[in-house]
Amino acid sequence: MGQVEATTERIIAASAEDVFDALADYSGVRPKLLPEHFSEYEVREGGDGEGTLVHWKLQATSKRVRDCLLEVSEPSTGRLVEKDCNSSMVTTWTVTPAGEGRAKAVVHTVWNGAGGIGGFFERTFAPKGLCRIYDAVLARLAAETEGGQSAG
Repeated sequence: MGQVEATTERIIAASAEDVFDALADYSGVRPKLLPEHFSEYEVREGGDGEGTLVHWKLQATSKRVRDCLLEVSEPSTGRLVEKDCNSSMVTTWTVTPAGEGRAKAVVHTVWNGAGGIGGFFERTFAPKGLCRIYDAVLARLAAETEGGQSAG
């Protein structure tokens, strides 16, 4: 049994603060960012960053649905950590400045994978699938946060 990791990132034409605030807004913005792989989205406590408890089902493949209950923490500036109460999965969102009016958003997910042949396939294919899902979230995040920017 080994750790499985998936990481993807995107440069967004918005301030790091605006991007982070959008990500941390589990009540308003976050549901708009989720592609069809997410269902049964529900904020159970909080709703804005640290102290939020949020639930969703993540359908990574046609056969694999993960029931997620996530506790959100903000261990440092620009960093959101979502720890799944139902598994070993931890997703860390890091937003840093990337030049004037731009931010770099990185999403990194890690979990304890299965052993044996199933674990081999999980380590081989799951990160690619999860990166595709999070690339869609980051694209929606960019669309959500870049809209208010003026040229110049």
